[in-house]
Parts: sequence; C-alpha cells; structure tokens
Amino acid sequence: MEVTLLNHTPLWVCSNAIRTCWQSFDKGDNGGEIDLALIDRVGNQLKHASTLEHLFYNFYIKGISRACLQELARHRIASLSVKSTRYTLKELKNESEFKPNDFDNASRYIVLTSNEFVDNASINALENLRQILNQNTSLDIAKYCLPESYKTELSWSINARSLQNFITLRSSKSALWEIRNLANAIYNALPNEHKFIFAECVYKD
Repeated sequence: MEVTLLNHTPLWVCSNAIRTCWQSFDKGDNGGEIDLALIDRVGNQLKHASTLEHLFYNFYIKGISRACLQELARHRIASLSVKSTRYTLKELKNESEFKPNDFDNASRYIVLTSNEFVDNASINALENLRQILNQNTSLDIAKYCLPESYKTELSWSINARSLQNFITLRSSKSALWEIRNLANAIYNALPNEHKFIFAECVYKD
C-alpha cells in the first residue's frame, strides 16, 4: 500500500473562512499561530466543523484490495477516480501460471492477508481468472470473477471535516485491518502543520 498526498489547501483559507463570519480579518496573522489557534478552537473544540470543509486534500492511493475499496466507497463525501479494471486485466492476461504458495508473484496482483488458506484461495482465483482471460472472454464478463483481494489504485479527494470522520471510524481497532492501515497511512501523509486538526481522531491503542 502506498499513499501519496498530491495537493492540499493552505490553512489560511480555513481561518479566512472562519473570520468571514465575524469580519475579523484584521485579527489574523496570515496562517500563523493566531490563525491556527482559531481553527483549533472553532473547528475542533467548539465543533463548528463546517468551517473545516474549506480544506481539501488530494491523495493517490496504490495497492489496496477491492475489499478495502468497497469500504472506502462508503464514505460518500469524497471523490474517487479508480483505475479501470479493463486495463488491469490486460496486464494479468499475459502473466505465467500462478501456482499455490506463489506469494511473491501473486502479490503483484492481490493483497495478502498472512492467512495461508485465504491467500492460496486468492491465488487459485487469480489463476482461474488468468485462464478465463486466455479463452478470449470479454473483459466485462471476466471481471465478475475477480477476487476481493485483487489490487487497485485510485485518486481520492476529501475535505477535512469528512477526513476527520474517516480517520475516527477507520483507525479504530474494530475496522478492517487493511482500511485501518490506510487510515493511518493517510494521516501520516498529511502535512505536519495540518495534523493538529486530525490528531484526536486517530485511535490510540
């Protein structure tokens, strides 16, 4: 799994939005300590979290499973652009045979769980799919037998308020292990000066 932060809104945009409400622009310090304290007080402590919606983050997420993608898609206040399955299947079609316990080769296409029975079942499904593709089956039909462990990648854009919700729910110990790893990776990819907005959302063991 790889998470890359592509772009983000500077913090002064959020403090400016907050100051719009009271027309207190003259009290700001262009995104300095005074403005950061304002964002923390209004957005985090007083829970006027709508002001945090002015902050956007654009990520590129690579190497998550389709099972994880399905859970990620449940967070509706975000935008996803996902790698086409057609292109992925074209890559798989020319691969050599996948054999049981061939974890190194298969891991280029599937997320492994460290459970040998589950991972071998995914490898068998991968080999079945490869054979179907080599029968010149339509890609739109063949993709119906994709295993949930099959890897994908996407661009993901989300505002700070929704990201707080995502990190709170998905860093929890009750979350799927893979999306928990994703939530922590996303938090770690944030600019250090933005992390105070999300620090209380990260589950602490």
